[in-house]
Amino acid sequence: MHPALTNPEPRGTPCLAAVMQASSSEIYLIDAASLHLVDLNAAARANLGYRREHLRGMTPLDLAPHLPASALHALLDQLGDEVGAQACLRTHHRRADGSAYPIKLTFLRTSRDGQALILAIGDDESAAQAASAALEHYRTRFDAIVSNTPGLVYQFVLNRDGSVAFPYLSEGCAALLGLTTAELQRDPGLFVHLILPEDRRAYLDSMAASAHAMSSWNWEGRIWIDAWKDVKWINLRSSPRALPEAPGSVQWEGIMSNITASKLEKLEVTRSRARLAELSAHSEQVKEQERTRIAREIHDELGGNLTAIKMALAMLAKRLPPDQPQLAEKTAYVDQLVDRTIDAVHRISLDLRPSMLDFGIVAALEWQVQEFEKQVGIGCSFVSSDKEIELSLDHATALFRIFQEALTNIAKHARASRVTVKLQRMRHHICLKVSDNGVGIAQADRLKPHSFGLRGMSERAQALGGTMVLAQPSGGGTAVTIKIKLTAPKELMMAAARLKTQETT
Repeated sequence: MHPALTNPEPRGTPCLAAVMQASSSEIYLIDAASLHLVDLNAAARANLGYRREHLRGMTPLDLAPHLPASALHALLDQLGDEVGAQACLRTHHRRADGSAYPIKLTFLRTSRDGQALILAIGDDESAAQAASAALEHYRTRFDAIVSNTPGLVYQFVLNRDGSVAFPYLSEGCAALLGLTTAELQRDPGLFVHLILPEDRRAYLDSMAASAHAMSSWNWEGRIWIDAWKDVKWINLRSSPRALPEAPGSVQWEGIMSNITASKLEKLEVTRSRARLAELSAHSEQVKEQERTRIAREIHDELGGNLTAIKMALAMLAKRLPPDQPQLAEKTAYVDQLVDRTIDAVHRISLDLRPSMLDFGIVAALEWQVQEFEKQVGIGCSFVSSDKEIELSLDHATALFRIFQEALTNIAKHARASRVTVKLQRMRHHICLKVSDNGVGIAQADRLKPHSFGLRGMSERAQALGGTMVLAQPSGGGTAVTIKIKLTAPKELMMAAARLKTQETT
């Protein structure tokens, strides 16, 4: 006798044991000859919704109206007559309210007191099918998103032993890397060999840094696609997570994108800016050379002629007859006019090219500070870390022009009462800081399209391989810091070259 069977109620009718009655699975006891239900447990009755008296006399075909009788009889025939034999099928049971649910039934042969019985154990598959349908729905959505995502969606694993794997690769693999998904998953090491040797170290270092800090992995570099004999720029962005099932291993989920077009455009923009900066620097150099030439000609030619005129006037004044004071007055007026013209020539020459630059950048800046204080009336102090700082003439001139523009901006806009200038020589740089106690400069003013003064200062600093930074100190006002690389004057460079030649010979 099967352990599921006990003494019947009413007498002579088999019924399920208590353990079967309490089971969460649906359990049916069926008469093998008539296929009528003899008994069923509480789980079956609750799910079907029928009253117990209605169930007695029903058959499995009544509960599963869409199940062909031939299919059920064929299944039972497979069981044979041996007790303990079992077979399975999947069908749908219909509840008392007309709704249906999927169920898996396992049929077993049993008997009691010579009566042939069939025990059917049913598992409601509604939850499993719903989960499967939801999973399929999300998989379909995921596939749709991935298929419309430009690039390659991937999973990448770095194992504790250093080996790597690609558990998932989207269909964009071949288009981006020139390798099929199967090829790359079979040999994950192929990917690192696609990376150009000069970019490979940065790729490996960025991977190690991301794995160590468990931070986002963002890398861009070049790969060689042998199939197309072409170089591509790619960008890799992914997020890491630890794998509990593999301690010490890290898995990244992310996307690889083809950034060749944007990268080439960016490189072209960079080259264009570099060429523009070179042109701007050359233009400034030519302008300074032309200013120097004009200043020299004004000083030498015009200044010399004016001096000769003044000397001739002096000689003429001595020979004037004393009885003609009008001529003496006219001569004195012309002499004063010549003096003013000589002063104007001197001032214009200094504006075009300050002669103080011939004495070095420190002397030139100190002279400009004194001139600014005298002309504008704003107190100005100057401090230098060195009495003399060697700079090439071009660099000294450019730094001086930046300084002049900074003082001009203070005079026009700052409403300051005090200006502090500090020049400091560092190991490889020279730093000029100009601070004032004025009203400061707003961020919006810095970005105005017609802020040519600030833009010119910044471009001059960049042309020297340096930087210009605008800041607002905590005490108010504005601080302009210019930092440029130190360059040895031509004389020092030539001397160093001669010394090197002597050492070689």
